[in-house]
Amino acid sequence: MTTSISSWRFWSLSFCAWILVGFLFLPLVILVPASLTDQTYLSLPQEHISFQHYKAVYTNSRWLSAIGQTFVIAFCSAVLATVIGGLAAIACWRHPRSVWSWIVGGLTLCPLMIPPVVSAVGFYRVWADLGWLDSYIGVIFAFTIKTLPYTFTPIAASLSLFDNRLEQAARNLGSNQMSAIWHVVVPAARPGIISGLLFAFVYVWDEIVILLFITNRQIRLLSRLIWEGLRDNVHPSIAVVSASLTLLTIVVVLIVLQIQKGRSA
Repeated sequence: MTTSISSWRFWSLSFCAWILVGFLFLPLVILVPASLTDQTYLSLPQEHISFQHYKAVYTNSRWLSAIGQTFVIAFCSAVLATVIGGLAAIACWRHPRSVWSWIVGGLTLCPLMIPPVVSAVGFYRVWADLGWLDSYIGVIFAFTIKTLPYTFTPIAASLSLFDNRLEQAARNLGSNQMSAIWHVVVPAARPGIISGLLFAFVYVWDEIVILLFITNRQIRLLSRLIWEGLRDNVHPSIAVVSASLTLLTIVVVLIVLQIQKGRSA
């Protein structure tokens, strides 16, 4: 009887899990055929599959400029967020019972709890006073702040499994504090560092609310270009870019899962 109930629960949970996976992949199932349409408007292919819109997007200077700007800003903000989040995670790990550890951890996670529109208004007011609106430095710093939780959390999780006696042993063998952190602590946190870096990198490609407040003509990232395309004219190029971004997200998730698998092994 118990075995029968357990088997029923297993298959029920498996069915629900597959339904959830199918729901998450449903946009991709629609986007990919729409991006391969042979029509000049957004629709499924009518007569045959065509890659004309992929060619149009990846040879268009407007789209290529947006992709280039997005890559540069995503890379810079992800690196900055990883460095700052990593230092905060190491500080909290070294002093887990300190009041400052709780304060630092709370402040680092705050951007995750604040709605994007509230953050966008705050960035707009402060950046306007600093002269950072519609500039690389303003966008990079804004995304650095917003992605801190995505770098702090996985690094802190990696360090929670690390035995701090290994660092103490390195110090006893003659290493100074910085050397022990760089050669002992950082390698132990590498899975979290890579995961956080990838999550922060992908976040920039999808964010639009903050960009609407702090950018205008000079900085035109990919998400803003997609938003403008949806507002003015729904063209198959929107499906091409959306499908490409979805594929990028899937690749990043698979990389993170592979890293976690290697770590557990």
